[in-house]
Amino acid sequence: MSTLTKKPAVWTRPAWQVDNWVRDFFGPATSDDWFAGPLPGLVKGFHPAAEVTRDGADAVVSVELPGVDIGKDVNVEVDRGRLVIHGERRDERSEESDGRTYSEVRYGSFRREFRLPAHVTGDAVTASYDAGVLKVRVAGAYAGEQPQRIAIESK
Repeated sequence: MSTLTKKPAVWTRPAWQVDNWVRDFFGPATSDDWFAGPLPGLVKGFHPAAEVTRDGADAVVSVELPGVDIGKDVNVEVDRGRLVIHGERRDERSEESDGRTYSEVRYGSFRREFRLPAHVTGDAVTASYDAGVLKVRVAGAYAGEQPQRIAIESK
């Protein structure tokens, strides 16, 4: 008769913690974001959607940040030739039913960076927030730039 009464668990972590499985198997990596490539939203907190459009000579960066306290939790900066938008999303909900309270807390930090042309300074950047979308306008980002057509050589 065996002294083991239980079989060992094969999976000890939920499926969405695949980054922890890999770290447990291979050991710690040299970089914090070594596995962030294929699953950035699951591995590294909150990753808001962003879109860059052209409006005349200006660039407009739109970042979806619904439910985020813009004044307290979001920063827009120009740092070393990059537009940096970073902050934290905190979402707390409570519901009471049948004398019990159910609470859910979700949070995650985020960081989005966009390369700026060399002539752009922080004075050219303005930001506004409306209906869950942060719009950052970079005045003159495309000023003086004309597309240059490259000839294709056929052999």
